[in-house]
Amino acid sequence: MTMLSRLICEPRVDVMFADGTLHSAGRGTAPAIKLRISDRETEFRLALDPELALGEAVMDGRVVVERGTLYQLLEALVRGLSRQPPSAWASGLTRLRTAVRRLKQHNTPAWAKRNIHHHYDLKSEFFRLFLDEDQQYSCAFFEHPGATLEEAQAAKKRRIAAKLALKPGQRVLDIGSGWGGLGLSIARETGAKVTGITLSEEQLAASSKRAEESGLPVEFRLQDYRAVTERFDRVVSVGMFEHVGVGYYRDYFRKIRELLEDDGVALIHTIGRSTPPGATNPFIAKYIFPGGYIPALSEVAAAVEKEGLIITDVEVLRLHYAETLRAWRERFLARRQEAVAMYDERFARMWEFYLAASEASFRYDGLVVFQLQLAKRLDTLPMTRDYMSEKGRAPLATRPQASEEPRPALVR
Repeated sequence: MTMLSRLICEPRVDVMFADGTLHSAGRGTAPAIKLRISDRETEFRLALDPELALGEAVMDGRVVVERGTLYQLLEALVRGLSRQPPSAWASGLTRLRTAVRRLKQHNTPAWAKRNIHHHYDLKSEFFRLFLDEDQQYSCAFFEHPGATLEEAQAAKKRRIAAKLALKPGQRVLDIGSGWGGLGLSIARETGAKVTGITLSEEQLAASSKRAEESGLPVEFRLQDYRAVTERFDRVVSVGMFEHVGVGYYRDYFRKIRELLEDDGVALIHTIGRSTPPGATNPFIAKYIFPGGYIPALSEVAAAVEKEGLIITDVEVLRLHYAETLRAWRERFLARRQEAVAMYDERFARMWEFYLAASEASFRYDGLVVFQLQLAKRLDTLPMTRDYMSEKGRAPLATRPQASEEPRPALVR
């Protein structure tokens, strides 16, 4: 009850406790969201550690939303909590988790592979339930209101390729290459030669098949970034830095520097926090991304500077991931029974909670996406950002193509 009394949210949240009593939090004239807690043990856990316990209780069916939707509940809770200071108990838990986060993110090559297997080696068919046709599993870029997920993911790839200032024949390393969509798009649209590396066997199988069928100069490997020995003109990493671990940031950027040619360019796309450094949400750490962490820009920039790289461009994407997650959540719910058939009901509840909580966090709790462009030299790139637009880009030379059909430009 103490936790409920502190919550200022809208619409109102009605809570039916295990003994049948009904209590409310928040205000507003909109119809209240109602949830039911099934037992006293769950009430105790929610009071002790709500960040972890709520997700677990939803997974197990011990907390049930009886009026409204799970997303509406989480939206009200996250928005309400973001408007008030945390309790002394919650602050203490956060400080404790921050103090031990290096132990939780001890991402040696062996542990990194285990962590990636936990999430990314789920069936590729599962991810096809909600991702776009190219299976881009990272923040899209919504250029205009009403853009479809497919359009926004294509715009994201164009934006990244433009920031890399690619030329035909250049060698590109894609760290955390996923299902291969970005690497294949870069090779197709720019004539660059792409090497993609991943720790997911499921993703490697899918991306290698796509590369073979495309006829493009792209290869994919099952390899840790720390084991790569070649040098490249460009390095790109999208949605992988979140898995590096705070204790390995300097190692990561030192390796990026080693991999780049002297006139090379790197583009790092990562989820970030607009708040000071902290700890990983305990539900996400336990069930979704073990070993993962969302960094503050101050943590990333410090590691870059200490390893002798130059930050040549920074962009902060605000709300784009909230819109991406909204599209994923809606698509997932439309095909939820297929997810249940692949795994089970508890798994489906876990994923619905993860997608809904993540969307609410990107809308109301200070989560953003950083795109950092890095180089070894100040004169590697033009002095203005015009080269990132179609107007400022010189035409590409002849490109090796698997087909003679004309291709769209990378940047509109």
